[in-house]
Amino acid sequence: MGLGMQISIVFAQAQSDASLELTVTGTQESGQSILTPSKVLSGSELQDKLGSSLGSTLANELGISATGFGAGASRPVIRGLEGARVQILENGLSVSDVSSISADHAVASPLQNSRQIEILRGASALAYGSGSSGGLVNVINDRIATTLPDELTGVVNTSYESANQGKTAAMVLDGSSGPIALHVDTAISNSNDYRIPGYAEQGGPNANWQISPGVTQNVPYSGKLPFSFNDQNNLGLGASYIDSSGYTGVSVERLNHNYGIPSYAGGFIQQSQNRYDLQHQTRDPLDGFSALNFSISNSNYIHNEFNNNGVPQTNWKNDATELRAALSHLQWLGWKGNFGVQSSTAKLTATDIASGASAIVPQTTTNSNALFWVEEGQFGAFKNSLGVRYNYLTQGPNQSSTFAGVGQEGFVGGTYTPPSLINRQFNLFSYSAGSLWTFSPGYGTGLSYTLSQRAPNAPELYAYGPHDATATFIVGNPNLQKEISHNFEYSIQKTAGEIQGKVNVYANKFTNYIYGYYTGAYSSSNDNYPVVTSQQANATIKGLEGELTHHWRQSGIGTRLFGDVSQGTFDSGGNLPLQPAPRVGVEAAYEKNQWRTNATFIHAYTQNRLASFEIGPTPSYNLLNAGISYTERMNQVNWTTYLRLTNLLNQEIRYATTPETVRLYAPQMGRSAMIGLKGTF
Repeated sequence: MGLGMQISIVFAQAQSDASLELTVTGTQESGQSILTPSKVLSGSELQDKLGSSLGSTLANELGISATGFGAGASRPVIRGLEGARVQILENGLSVSDVSSISADHAVASPLQNSRQIEILRGASALAYGSGSSGGLVNVINDRIATTLPDELTGVVNTSYESANQGKTAAMVLDGSSGPIALHVDTAISNSNDYRIPGYAEQGGPNANWQISPGVTQNVPYSGKLPFSFNDQNNLGLGASYIDSSGYTGVSVERLNHNYGIPSYAGGFIQQSQNRYDLQHQTRDPLDGFSALNFSISNSNYIHNEFNNNGVPQTNWKNDATELRAALSHLQWLGWKGNFGVQSSTAKLTATDIASGASAIVPQTTTNSNALFWVEEGQFGAFKNSLGVRYNYLTQGPNQSSTFAGVGQEGFVGGTYTPPSLINRQFNLFSYSAGSLWTFSPGYGTGLSYTLSQRAPNAPELYAYGPHDATATFIVGNPNLQKEISHNFEYSIQKTAGEIQGKVNVYANKFTNYIYGYYTGAYSSSNDNYPVVTSQQANATIKGLEGELTHHWRQSGIGTRLFGDVSQGTFDSGGNLPLQPAPRVGVEAAYEKNQWRTNATFIHAYTQNRLASFEIGPTPSYNLLNAGISYTERMNQVNWTTYLRLTNLLNQEIRYATTPETVRLYAPQMGRSAMIGLKGTF
């Protein structure tokens, strides 16, 4: 998921009801309110960019790139940060999967029937989580309705894609019976291994890459990329009781996902999740307060990992419950915002199927309890934001856990033992302050500072064992300290007139940045996998991103120029691993009557600023996408026929943000065409 981020810069307004917890409904970037998301994708923009995964959907937004473990698993990388530093939410609560642990684990939030995707940073992010120094991504699907629909409404969508024979069908229905709002959504998609330009292996067959010391890995594939298939289906149901005082709703979701891991070894994952949600809102609960919101979710996540022969290797489970309550107040001394509590518990289990022992991580229970308070105030030409969050988090490993293969590692170049399974407690204090000065109508400049503290996760503390997807032998460090980031950002923007634009300059300075250190040792019993230990060091990520638009998102012809660049380094010298390549791009769109067309060209530069242990450089590429759609109303239904063309230049695209086991052996999909039909009523 290379740092880059192409954000459109037409601005969305915050909804007037603070009880909606700073959610917006526009389709463009939110620059008028510091507490609203920094980017919102919805409507036709989301439809045009919707991919098979969350990472691929957001990969070309300003400041955002993606990991690329094939079509099934791709997660956003925001300003060079990924994994645990980018939290994924569904309707404001954690997705509760294990995608933040490793890039081969897919995000367990289906996208086909999502209404919008939000990206939050700064004070707005502190209302939902600690330690998200990159930001948060919130996927909204409206399963729990907040207003009664006047009539039965729905969406049906079906499509076919050429490069992978991908077939997708999705449906959403919303209706009501008296004060009860009802919702159902379902989607199914099946795609085969996708076509690639040239050869799977970077540099062609027999490039003789050595990810593991002394072990050469070559693959001969061209045409179709093995283990790049992606099959998924989901069903969601929701019901809400709604009256003038608020609403109470429940929803249930079932997700099944089967996808390939196109590393040089190959394999696949079978993933499933049951999720249950309850949401409640009381409007005007007390004098001076606009709303009380309460939400709770419970999820039962499981996935099984298989090798290239279909033999099950590892079983992962994560059982999680999270609740959140927020009280929103009316304007007081010029300030408006909310404060609340958030609590969660999750039990993570990874089991080696052959032995029944722990695989990579022991069974670990994570408990988190937090208080948060975010505010926004308008004072003349200045709009200010403040946010603060305190989080008490504990990691409790099962101390009777045993790791598979202990004593059989065959270490060469060092001696390693399983980490001590000790309980850890962390006090995390994060805060943010920012100000946006409108120094002239339509012109503004802003400055913000965010301190974010993150506790190490279970693998960083307690891991021990081989990880096939990254070809590493991982050893955790139970003595890790909390990671602290200091983010400074300056922006200047023009938000009025036919020509608009924005530039962001930022620096994110880390104390105790947690990373995987390649020791130089390897495990001879596990294909010479390099031994990687959890360590900490001070680091800095600096970046620049900007865009210029003309007549954008209006009828007629609009154009947009954009670009982003960032660089992550250790303060003691050397580059951070898995950093995105610099990018520039241009986009043009035409909207008139029933027609909408668009084309995007992106040039990603060679990434040669690599960590000392990374193989490179990552080659540059040119990405050209285009689309056209036509809408006609027939018998109360708006029918839209659309054509999406991706990677028209058939370029070999490899993301610098993807581990080498996939980056060197699995490019992104080649030239492809998707044709679809969508009906709304």
